[in-house]
Amino acid sequence: MGVLVLGALLFLLALGMPIAFALGLVSLAALWVTEGFSAVVFSGETFFAGLAQFGLVSIPMFILMGAAVSSSPAGRDLYEALDRWLNRVPGALVLSNIGACSLFAALSGSSPATCAAIGKMGIPEMTKRGYPKPLAAGSIAAGGTLGILIPPSITMIVYGIATETSIGRLFMAGILPGLLLTGLFMAWALFDCWRRGYSLSEMTKRYTMHERFQALPRVLPFLGIVLAILFVLYGGVATPSEAAGAGSFFCLLLAIVIYKMWQARPLWNVFRSSLRESVMIMMIIGASELFSFTLSSLFVTQSVAEWIAALEVNRWVLMGVINVFLLIAGFFLPPVAVILMTAPILLPIITEAGFDPYWFAVVLTINMEIGLITPPVGLNLYVINGIAPDISLKQILIGSAPFVGCMVLAIVILCLLPGLATWLPTAMMGQGF
Repeated sequence: MGVLVLGALLFLLALGMPIAFALGLVSLAALWVTEGFSAVVFSGETFFAGLAQFGLVSIPMFILMGAAVSSSPAGRDLYEALDRWLNRVPGALVLSNIGACSLFAALSGSSPATCAAIGKMGIPEMTKRGYPKPLAAGSIAAGGTLGILIPPSITMIVYGIATETSIGRLFMAGILPGLLLTGLFMAWALFDCWRRGYSLSEMTKRYTMHERFQALPRVLPFLGIVLAILFVLYGGVATPSEAAGAGSFFCLLLAIVIYKMWQARPLWNVFRSSLRESVMIMMIIGASELFSFTLSSLFVTQSVAEWIAALEVNRWVLMGVINVFLLIAGFFLPPVAVILMTAPILLPIITEAGFDPYWFAVVLTINMEIGLITPPVGLNLYVINGIAPDISLKQILIGSAPFVGCMVLAIVILCLLPGLATWLPTAMMGQGF
């Protein structure tokens, strides 16, 4: 039954049906065939139960916070500020773009928004200065994936709700791995520029210290909001929903004041984009709850969990199997859908094997990042192709491939040094799940 349900789901997705509708249709059909019409009657309640959780309020608030930043020139200012400080380093423009992606990711929490905001300015500038198109596009596509790892992250919120783990601890767990991944991306970019001879420092404009500090006042307030959100979360001052509401309000206020977004049209665009993305994610969450209920009713999840748990293998072999499974799932489905469908099943297995659930959240998220820059879905690849149509998908994919290697290396490092994900939450918030 599990194979039939999964096959039907993949078939509908291959036809281009939206994920929420495909999940809902397969769930209703499976319930009707196996349990009769009486089981379908309760599907509405099950769908609503997936959304009737207070923690979900934080998702549209963080999305609104990201929309306020991405719809303003904040991305441009982040890019310019880093370019002025790093402009004398060989390959500085690539480093500036990756750094801007990591900072913008912390503000928006969205990979596509990060790619679009930084790519619109960074890719034309890099190609104009002579950087190869694959490197220019690949660095932005990879840097954009940091949006689902560096807090505040929508993906981490969804994982926390699906597994009933602390969202504050999840945010803290993502900080050091996010910095590690940013460092690996920058290290590869430096090495690639060095081996190709693209130092290009002579083509970079010189900036005075006055010009460098001049770019900071418009950027630092936004970064201050991110730090304040993390402080109130790990300090127990506010819940994630309260922190998200305050963060979205102040980001919107800063965007209005700093960039003079007084007109109704820019504000309308902010609310429209945030509403569209919020509804999409909420529909997926509700449909995933119905899908999980269906699999549980058919005893599919219990059977899969028992089968994996019964495997008499080393726990690291088990983790390797889970990583391959997540990687393949990420090739075809967006991160939110994968987490909602797999995290509740996998969490008891990995905790039974002795793995930390917050460490696993980071590993899972990096696997989802890989899926964002690999075909056939590879959302970030298409975002980059949309904003830079002169760069082919093949070139973007070639430029992104080395960064996939960086992500795999990050997973290996986290397996060797799990404290990178667990030390900060424990130090800030104490022991416990």
